Amino acid sequence: MNSFFKTVSLIVMLVFMSGLNVLANESVPAKEPAENLNVKELILEHLADSYEWHITKWGDTDIAIPLPVIVFSKTSGGHVFLSSAFHGGQPYEGFYIAPEGEYKGKIVEKNTQGVEVRPFDISITKVVFSLLFNSLLLIIIIMLVVRSYKKEALKSKTGFVGFMEMFIMNINDDVIKPCIGKDYRRFAPYLLTVFFFVFINNLMGLIPLFPGGANVTGNIAITFVLAICTFLVVNIFGTKEYWKEIFWPDVPVWLKLPIPLMPVIEIVGVFTKPFALMIRLFANILAGHSIVLGLTCLIFVTVSMGQAMNTSMTIVSVLFTVFINLVELLVAYIQAYVFTLLSAVFIGLARVQPHHPVNND
Repeated sequence: MNSFFKTVSLIVMLVFMSGLNVLANESVPAKEPAENLNVKELILEHLADSYEWHITKWGDTDIAIPLPVIVFSKTSGGHVFLSSAFHGGQPYEGFYIAPEGEYKGKIVEKNTQGVEVRPFDISITKVVFSLLFNSLLLIIIIMLVVRSYKKEALKSKTGFVGFMEMFIMNINDDVIKPCIGKDYRRFAPYLLTVFFFVFINNLMGLIPLFPGGANVTGNIAITFVLAICTFLVVNIFGTKEYWKEIFWPDVPVWLKLPIPLMPVIEIVGVFTKPFALMIRLFANILAGHSIVLGLTCLIFVTVSMGQAMNTSMTIVSVLFTVFINLVELLVAYIQAYVFTLLSAVFIGLARVQPHHPVNND
């Protein structure tokens, strides 16, 4: 049984290293008793942002990449240093990472009254670094595709360039053009950028090794900014007919006067559309990461239940985690597609033209 258990454990480790988004960023010490494992805390720590990129734990040593800390204090001015200065939980230049309370996990300082306050913080955190890295990677990929077309514009593309062409033409011809209409070219650059931005961040989030594994699109601040961008495009480029349908819709007068029932509903709809975009992307990506981590934690939770139970649950955990990761690959594309589709639909609705009566003569 010992040899069997060792074989299964080896298979588990190989599968994890081959691409499962498990505990590469948040490791669990092997000697920690199972009853001391706080699954909820582990999952929340993995999903949360941080000031360093934790790689793994080697014995009692944490292997992590420190990231730049950039803070501005009202009392001491600006400070720039690496997050490794907080090693061991020690304060540095009056700043420290709050271990608990309202600002848990954030850099704080104490003011002259001894009250814990937040400085102005523009540090390069894990999510920010991943966002910048993925954006740079996307720019490089697109520029390589552009370079290929500049060299041989009329030649049929194969390989990676052909693969990218398939994605671009699919989104442009099957999503943007039908949803927006005749002036779709005006909005195609924005919508294609949104699609590939969301898609590459979703894919990188599934890679367990540095620089992948960050919860970028599962961070509500990121999806909020994306939703705001779509909100601005929709309402800035909306036609007169679009605004007329909001403030004076074509409905019976009693629905508009004396109580503006329909205009109020239409105005609320202006804000609920981007809100739906924000929550849909955020919730789906966050749920996927949480499920994978939860399934992985089964291995450690069942350690105290005996070797037979732990072995069987390890196999179940690995199989289900592999399955969920394969599903997440599909979800990465679907969520990017849906975000782009809904954005194109909202833009198309804002580009509505006046309805002209049909002349039967």
